[in-house]
Amino acid sequence: MNQMAIIGGDLRIVKLAEMLAKDKIKIKTYGLEKAENLQRIEQIQQCQSIEETVQNVNMVIGPIPLSKDGIQINTPFSIQNITLQELFSKLQERTFLAGSIKKEVYDLATSEKVKIIDILEREELVVLNTIATAEGAIQIAMEETIKTLHGSNVLLLGFGRVGKTVAHMLQAIGANVYCEARKEEDFAWMKIYGYKPIKLTELKEKLGYFDIIINTIPTLILKKEELSYIKKDCLLIDLASKPGGIDIEEAKKQGIKAIWALALPGKVAPLTSAEYIKETIYHILNEK
Repeated sequence: MNQMAIIGGDLRIVKLAEMLAKDKIKIKTYGLEKAENLQRIEQIQQCQSIEETVQNVNMVIGPIPLSKDGIQINTPFSIQNITLQELFSKLQERTFLAGSIKKEVYDLATSEKVKIIDILEREELVVLNTIATAEGAIQIAMEETIKTLHGSNVLLLGFGRVGKTVAHMLQAIGANVYCEARKEEDFAWMKIYGYKPIKLTELKEKLGYFDIIINTIPTLILKKEELSYIKKDCLLIDLASKPGGIDIEEAKKQGIKAIWALALPGKVAPLTSAEYIKETIYHILNEK
């Protein structure tokens, strides 16, 4: 494929456009006019309308996440307000690739005969993105605490992809890593890696022991009662998507510092994230 369209997106998508152009792919963009560096790249054409952008193009790349309010697409590098309805009405019979796509958007795409791909459901990208998420969480922990991570007692809630990567990096720093999970197979892996396992049934009695608690579970775990067991100088970091796993407002009421750190890959490592996105797009194209 020697031509693609890109509509909207954050710094990751800007960097992606640069990388694709460097690979000699002609890129047509809309909703990125504030990314001035793109204007100086010969392979990139900035268009004045969605119709012009998608003309003679089979694949259209959208934002990650696609939308924050369920109405307009994410366009931080534009003054344009592009609604999902407007966008999909112009994408008929094309392939549209974006991230964090809600069910109602799939319904809209079906009505407009658009083939839709949520790139954040691709396992290779999800796994690679855990690296930036883990580094971002560690950066927050270093900035928001007054002691070293080395020697600190850190609890990870959840032992999925993100939990595994965060635990691995924390242990390398020298933190005392404890992990909460529910599956016996997870406890087995924790023992192999040298992490200290904690079962959900014993969580409350252990909460007061930790200097830092990092949540990766998108289900409310630390509510009012659980928070009452936590030390006031403990740092809480929630990496889970909505609704999150920590009652942030209740934590603040109890005098506990709590940070909800969403979408870290795009914030802490947009260049690396763009590289991973490009690799994943090429994988998708090669599978056709």
